[in-house]
Amino acid sequence: MTESQAAGRPQLAAAIAWVGIAVSLGFAVADPGKLDDPLWIALLACAIGSRLVAVDLRSTIFISGAFLCGILAAGFLGPAGAFVLPVAAELVGWSVERYRPLPLLINVAGTTLPTVLAAVAFRALDLDHESAGFAIALAVASCAVLLVNIVSVDLDRAIAYATPLSEAFKPPVHLFPAFALNIALVTGIGSLYAQTGFAVIALVLVALVAFTYMTRLVMAARERTREYANLSWGVLSGLIRTLDARDHRAARHCAAVARFARDIAAHVGMSERDQELAHTAGLLHDIGRFALSDRVMERGVVLTEDDWTAIRRHPELGADMLRDIGVYGPISEIIVAHHERPDGKGYPHRLTADEIPEIAKIIAVAEVYDTLTAPDTYRTRLSSFEALTELRRVAGKQLDAGYVEALAELLAGQGTDYRHADAADYDEELAIERRMNEAAGG
Repeated sequence: MTESQAAGRPQLAAAIAWVGIAVSLGFAVADPGKLDDPLWIALLACAIGSRLVAVDLRSTIFISGAFLCGILAAGFLGPAGAFVLPVAAELVGWSVERYRPLPLLINVAGTTLPTVLAAVAFRALDLDHESAGFAIALAVASCAVLLVNIVSVDLDRAIAYATPLSEAFKPPVHLFPAFALNIALVTGIGSLYAQTGFAVIALVLVALVAFTYMTRLVMAARERTREYANLSWGVLSGLIRTLDARDHRAARHCAAVARFARDIAAHVGMSERDQELAHTAGLLHDIGRFALSDRVMERGVVLTEDDWTAIRRHPELGADMLRDIGVYGPISEIIVAHHERPDGKGYPHRLTADEIPEIAKIIAVAEVYDTLTAPDTYRTRLSSFEALTELRRVAGKQLDAGYVEALAELLAGQGTDYRHADAADYDEELAIERRMNEAAGG
């Protein structure tokens, strides 16, 4: 248990949950509604089945089709059905998963109270089940129950475990399409049942359980992707740090190239996705140097033709590493080409201007500029003005002239710290947690 959790108030959270359950039960007993409708059996079976294949949204918080069954019970059966269905579904789920009693209590309260209140509202409105007003009421009730359920559960958990409210109320944006689809399903199924009766709705409810199961598979795939992304970025950042241990300019240089490349891409109006590709490619552009020998990495060594041959292979080696990982296919295509030249005299494939990926051209400009201005470079350090003069001299031959001018425009309004990137920080540019989440689609 963390220090934050130790400071929580579980007794207060439990008391709030018990009050919610008691209020729900009171409404269910006072006005139970229809108790002999065969719809009970179909909805109860569907609610339990949906809960058993529920999507784990956050630890001990679940999204399942059981809520949909609860709304239908609220609309067609009354408060008793709206109380019994979510309670039965959650208890069956808990009997299988055996998570802690307090989250069970919070989940039951957060599910039953808004559903029973929706049932009370339906009883008070007394709408014709075949009317448009009833369909609209089902849609509104679905939205309200989802909202109140998520907010009340998160709030009670925040009280119990002293979690920050900003974290507790973080909306599950990636599930909004699923929520919208479920609301549409509630409305559609309710209208269908009102017009055609029990036989058809039974088939629809089976389809609902299948839908919930498919949602669970999607979420499981997202989690596996997240874990894979964590491992991949951990390996890649470890390789860069190992490279930095052999050549102390490596990490700072990669961070500087990443920053310049991203800003050039933004300056010329590339999409956010391409800006992120440029940034990530900048971070990883030299990863192939990891495979070079210690002798080649040493400063002051006179390099042989074999050494130069090995150096010219580092874009291919880096691209191969990324392709093997699999997630970074687009970046590998950029990295393999970042030493190509518009005049066709680059390496490894002697591509010409039209054949070189645009972001690879940006990486080339950023890399040459940082190499010329860096304090830890192999050659005499140039000022920003001198470096831009050199870049313009080779523009159109070694470097893309358009991106050279874009860099010049970008630097015009910047101070010395930015122009020379002396303090470029690899950890700050890496932002590894954000990259892990984005790579997983979170």
